[in-house]
Amino acid sequence: MQRIFAIAGLTWKAALRFKLFLVIAVLLILAVVGLPLIIKDDGTAQGFTQIILTYTLSAITALLGLSTLWLSCGTLARDIEECQIQVIATKPIARWQIWLGKWLGIVSLNAVLLLISGGCVFGLLQYRAAKLPAEVQKTLHEEILVARGSAKEKNDPAEIEAQTERVLQTRLKSSAVEKVDLPEVRKQIREQVKAALQIVPPSYERTWKIDLGSVKEQLVGKPLQLRVKFNSAQKSASGTFGALWMVGDPPKTKSWRTEAPMSLAPDTFHEFVIPPDLFDANGVLTITFANPNETALLFPLEDGMEVLYPDGGFAMNFARGLGIIFCWMALLTALGLMAASFLSFPVASFFALAMLVVVFSSGTLADAIDSGSVAAGNEETGQAGHSVMDVVLLPAFKGVLAVISLVKNYSPVEALSSGRSITWSELASAFAQVVLLVGGIFSAAGIFLFSRRELATAQGTQ
Repeated sequence: MQRIFAIAGLTWKAALRFKLFLVIAVLLILAVVGLPLIIKDDGTAQGFTQIILTYTLSAITALLGLSTLWLSCGTLARDIEECQIQVIATKPIARWQIWLGKWLGIVSLNAVLLLISGGCVFGLLQYRAAKLPAEVQKTLHEEILVARGSAKEKNDPAEIEAQTERVLQTRLKSSAVEKVDLPEVRKQIREQVKAALQIVPPSYERTWKIDLGSVKEQLVGKPLQLRVKFNSAQKSASGTFGALWMVGDPPKTKSWRTEAPMSLAPDTFHEFVIPPDLFDANGVLTITFANPNETALLFPLEDGMEVLYPDGGFAMNFARGLGIIFCWMALLTALGLMAASFLSFPVASFFALAMLVVVFSSGTLADAIDSGSVAAGNEETGQAGHSVMDVVLLPAFKGVLAVISLVKNYSPVEALSSGRSITWSELASAFAQVVLLVGGIFSAAGIFLFSRRELATAQGTQ
């Protein structure tokens, strides 16, 4: 480890010598302080938090991510191109120790920068929150500057697929379907099955039974919050729809209901407080919605109904969020060093940025997988093409999307800006999947390529 730490120290010295550390630190602080001054909030707790947390943390992640890729690609590639690596390689130190030392140096550099910028965000948030009106501060500390756990009704994708298959087989018995059209027909049936679980017709009710699990003992005497979202195919004259709610399962539990319909807008999230102790002895909370409107409303299975409950303080939750961003930076460091292990600095930078573009294009990959083809629809028939490209690329897309999902599932910015709890288990899972698994794959590939690279040949081309 002494040799690895020595290489990490040299990486730090290079960053300080070229003023890179100071430049990045200044840019991060300017982003943290400048964005809230340039972009004004709407005076609400949500708007205030969106400016302070969403924009600043997103800016920190973007700036730190780009600088991490640039530094990780440059620190190794330039050492090779400028013949500096031979001074180190002739010492009694293994190639893998050089590689890991570079990684450790950049990761520790990121840790300090993230601590500085994160501390500025937290301090600015507390400073500006103290200047808000008392009622806004109350909302802020109840809904945003807090760690709230989440509970949803358990959905069974396997049951949806089984029901889809049953309907499909019934349809195939009554009418023939071309083989090329089978994926699209299955997709339509799946959406119909899901719609039956999500749509609440006029004058009908929809009931959710949400299990609060092991936290039920901690929630005795504490009010909870419902976070709801629905969609509507039709517009109302007022732009809102009525919503009647009843929470509880009498006579097993106490109950609470709305005396008059709530006026809620579609396609947006709404949060409201419900009294404590409405769940039963098993921790199951029963929520019933009655639709008094003349049009059907659709509550998405993924985020249509959610129960939020207090789960700790904001400071530690914020620290865990920064921990997840740190995991992202460790992964980007491994990616940049892996590219620099076998490519020149410009090509390595281009390769690393191209990998990021693939990550940001995950929605396109998912659409291609969902449609069953990478080709556009046929202009004459309107059907998606099925070719040799599909056979080759679709499995590759699935593999890439699976890897991307391991990383993109952990997004602390949205959780922090909405007062969601980031648990220690989520942080541990992010470290295991993002740093150890995906980052470990990049690291193993980078160390292997760097160990096999002929440094003299690379130097002689300059």
